[in-house]
Amino acid sequence: MTLGILALVTLIVIIAILAALLYQKSFNDEPDFHEAPEKLAGLRGERVATNAIKKVLREDDCLLTNVSVSFDEKDTELDNIVINKYGVFIIEVKSYKGRLHGMEDDYEWKKYKDDGYGNTFVKDVKNPIRQVKRQIYILAKHLQYYGIDVWVEGYVLFVKGNSPVDSPRVLTSLQDIDRAIHTFGRNRLDKKTVNAVRQALE
Repeated sequence: MTLGILALVTLIVIIAILAALLYQKSFNDEPDFHEAPEKLAGLRGERVATNAIKKVLREDDCLLTNVSVSFDEKDTELDNIVINKYGVFIIEVKSYKGRLHGMEDDYEWKKYKDDGYGNTFVKDVKNPIRQVKRQIYILAKHLQYYGIDVWVEGYVLFVKGNSPVDSPRVLTSLQDIDRAIHTFGRNRLDKKTVNAVRQALE
């Protein structure tokens, strides 16, 4: 083996090792929420969102994930619920690829996705803002069943920041999340109520 070929083989091995290390790092490290979409492309949206929420949690915040609740034969699964002295907050996660078009009150939105070969595919998707409003209703009624009467707020977290509407219910950054779950609104919950809500959902 000549010196030039040996050097080339060594370079290829080094590149392969570095690539493997970077691949491992991307799955072990908590990703930054507002990094470039291409860096988040290989990660599941819910995992990215949950890590983002964890970054802004404070000492007395409680985060529950993938919680199933029901009321009057209506069922729903909640991606994230934050419970703290500021209230009870649903954070529904969406990581749609492509462009979304629709209005806040539309039943469905249109999702446009290019395949890179000049073709654009269109798909109807349920409006997640309407979805989270339904979740608010079911969760509030579910808690009332357990004797807990609290105001529930709900938000949609767009991991790729591609919401077609500007709405108070839309979150696209860490600052948005922090503000949403750490601002007094209609609730001011004491520790007893926070624990009661948590126990009703765990």
